[in-house]
Amino acid sequence: MVGQSEIDAIRTLLASKPRPVGWAERRKRIEEVGATWPIADDITLQRVELGRFSAEWSIAPGSDPSRVLMFFHGGGYCSGSIVSHRRLVTEAGRAAGVRTLAVGYSLAPEKPFPAALDDALAAWRFLREQGIPAENIAVGGDSAGGGLTIALMNMLRDAGEALPACGWLISPWTDLTLSGATLATKETIDPLIHEAYLQELVDAYLPSTIDRRDPRASPLFADPKGLPPLLIQVGSAETLLADATRFAAAAGEADVEVTLEIWPHMIHAWPMWNAHLERGRKALAHAGRFMDGRFHPDKQR
Repeated sequence: MVGQSEIDAIRTLLASKPRPVGWAERRKRIEEVGATWPIADDITLQRVELGRFSAEWSIAPGSDPSRVLMFFHGGGYCSGSIVSHRRLVTEAGRAAGVRTLAVGYSLAPEKPFPAALDDALAAWRFLREQGIPAENIAVGGDSAGGGLTIALMNMLRDAGEALPACGWLISPWTDLTLSGATLATKETIDPLIHEAYLQELVDAYLPSTIDRRDPRASPLFADPKGLPPLLIQVGSAETLLADATRFAAAAGEADVEVTLEIWPHMIHAWPMWNAHLERGRKALAHAGRFMDGRFHPDKQR
């Protein structure tokens, strides 16, 4: 199968070097792996400085600059960057036909919780101050960025503010108590995410005074009622599968419109490698149609 050979090639890439030790080396590695395939030549980039953190606009030819996907990268709140996720974000913008804003929020352990969430809110404020209506914004993220996406939407809802048109979650990390059953059942087939590593990330991100069930950090334990439509995409071969399925069930029970896609044989955040992986491109195409449908609810696509 072509699809299986492609994901096997990604697995080989990820296993080509020993796991890095230390935050600096881990950050270097995720940027190296994420940037294995560069962005397309027709993408326009523009950097933005937002106080203590940076963001980056991107747009593909023919996209609508009046509508925006704001994206939070993964990396366990301790690594990941605009650079590591640039290919993913720019192609997601192309698929949705919109401009994107990739957010390089503050990282732990140097800046622990709630710094990332504070930066996410600041990025949202920046977009709104640009005159962009909330209904013209989609918010998305992978892994920790998926958790950050939910936490931001919960914060906006609780404050009685206008919500984005929709949320897009790739392999979201929603439970920092690490209680998901698939942490054990998928341990041997997930090449990236393992419980001991997640435990290290939690210890670095959350101060000891913060309950790991705090819904701002573990949105699985938040009340999802009133959230905008959600698309959740997760692979069947990842330890965080249960973080996605349990959150989808909770949101659905709360009458939130939820689309859950479980992609066979796919690994954590597989759309990152869309340049080499057909199922990564297909996942982005699905996400693009989802966002377009929420931006244009009366449009059939």
